[in-house]
Amino acid sequence: MAKLDDFLDLMLNLFYFFDAKLTGLELNMRHFVFSFVLTFLFAFNSQAQVVHQIIVDGVINPVATEYITQSIDRAEKAHAVLLVIRLDTPGGLMESMHRIVKAIQASTVPIAVYVAPSGARAASAGVFVTYAAHIAAMAPSTNIGSAHPVFGASPTGGKPDSAMSKTMLEKVTNDAVAKIRGMAVKRGRNANWAEKAIRQSANITDREALKLHVVDYVVPNLDSLLTVINGKTITLDNGQTVVLRTAGARVETFGMSWRQRILDTLSNPNIAYILLMLGIYGLLFELYNPGTILPGVVGGICLVVGLYALQTLPVNYAGFLLIIFAVILFLLEIKIPSYGLLTIGGVISLIMGSIMLFDSPLPFLRVSWQVITFVVILSVLFFVFVIGMAIRIHRKKPTTGLIGMIGEQGEVFKPLNPEGTIKIHGEFWTAFSDVPCKKGQRVRVVEADRETLRLKVVPVQGAQKTADNKK
Repeated sequence: MAKLDDFLDLMLNLFYFFDAKLTGLELNMRHFVFSFVLTFLFAFNSQAQVVHQIIVDGVINPVATEYITQSIDRAEKAHAVLLVIRLDTPGGLMESMHRIVKAIQASTVPIAVYVAPSGARAASAGVFVTYAAHIAAMAPSTNIGSAHPVFGASPTGGKPDSAMSKTMLEKVTNDAVAKIRGMAVKRGRNANWAEKAIRQSANITDREALKLHVVDYVVPNLDSLLTVINGKTITLDNGQTVVLRTAGARVETFGMSWRQRILDTLSNPNIAYILLMLGIYGLLFELYNPGTILPGVVGGICLVVGLYALQTLPVNYAGFLLIIFAVILFLLEIKIPSYGLLTIGGVISLIMGSIMLFDSPLPFLRVSWQVITFVVILSVLFFVFVIGMAIRIHRKKPTTGLIGMIGEQGEVFKPLNPEGTIKIHGEFWTAFSDVPCKKGQRVRVVEADRETLRLKVVPVQGAQKTADNKK
């Protein structure tokens, strides 16, 4: 766009040069031609101004980081005059926030953060993103603030300070204060309030933010924002100066890709947790019931997708190990009679693991109690009834096939000396016995040879005598 502006200046200089040299009809013709060309070029220049807009509505996580950084690269390649980030966030991960801030500061395209629509907020990490932008604006009835760093709870469920030393907390807080004060000074915004938002979790409305010079504008919509910033001079972090020409510019909105939308949905701690548990249960059911296929397939898919979702969340692997330990205790309860002690231990381990699984005190980065309660109850029912029933079925004596014949009694059809034929439940079987058996004599099956399909039998009276002798 800068090259086009230079070209227009050159055309104006040529116009004034020829204007001084010509007279009469020739001068009028020159006036007409130059006027037509300049009108066309000005119209083209106005239509060529493009503003890119993206919508960040949710937690600041690795998915949001990828979405914003890709949008900045796209705006730079398209030579957009401005990139508008419409923001509504409760906060998010500090590492993701740092990457977004670095991408904004390295951008060669001016970036405006617009906290909208009405009712939106820029909390926690959103404050840093807003302060990093070249232009900060808010819609009416929005708020900004509460940027104090937070950390995960301790394994005992204590306060954050019990898991992280006071010195470390102070270091992280001071680092955040230094970072946001530096951005505030560079963008000409209120550095003192920014520090207050971090140390005291201060939170203010849009009108207060404008009055305290926390943001630059309060406007009802994007068109109003583009109108008020038209002609504003922006100094980028690389020292380059850009004059915004946004009045009447064409706005192009870019949403998340289908992959990013799916991953953003999966990054919900509740969904990731449920997928993880479904994956574990599905594979266990398949292992205890080989050949059912469906539980194994569904469980494998859920487990892989759940593990993939965990990469977008602050995972505490101690919590993950506690969940695995709970599954082991449930399985042992089925095999070892512990009178419920192993089940109680499994429930406690599962609850603690579920609470600790995501290392963050922020509500939107933790598994909700409703989901934990549902999963614990479902887990107990699953292992006590479903898996327990499967194991009991495996332990049950076979009633069909060759193995099911052991212990059955029949009648000799052809004398056994030592081999002959017996009749059991209306079926004829080849059998042999160490003791000669006459036709019509009652015998009992003690062994079954799978290779020859022969049954080893003993006379019923002989077996009784043998049992009596052993006694």
